Amino acid sequence: MLFSKEEEARILAAIKAAERGTSGEIRLFMEDFCLRDHPVERAEEVFQLFGMFNTKNRNAVLLYIAEKSRHFAIWGDAGIHQRVGNQFWESEKRLLRERLQQDDATGGIIEVISLIGDRLRAYFPADDNHDDNELPDEIIYGD
Repeated sequence: MLFSKEEEARILAAIKAAERGTSGEIRLFMEDFCLRDHPVERAEEVFQLFGMFNTKNRNAVLLYIAEKSRHFAIWGDAGIHQRVGNQFWESEKRLLRERLQQDDATGGIIEVISLIGDRLRAYFPADDNHDDNELPDEIIYGD
């Protein structure tokens, strides 16, 4: 799934807005095909591959989408997962699934990013003394 320049800009703006006021991190990883039996396995692998577990508060979140396989997963690190639990992730997955089925991937991704940002701000407020952005704000495209 290649986003238009305008869609990419909207997603990146959503990530920046979601991360404002929190030490939490959000990244989006896109690829054509899921390289594992289950998308959550691939999401965890990508999370590890990009060192997202290295955040100070273990509060990074990865949105993983394999367009042609029609799979996706959301992987939250231990710090955020302990606070929000499975019910939150399941709710976000339902929302994203609905939007993907409506052919509104960009809108769904932006909405989920915003909701995750709300939780990150609630549990991991930013430290006013320094820049809490530990990971690049980017869409990562796999092979």
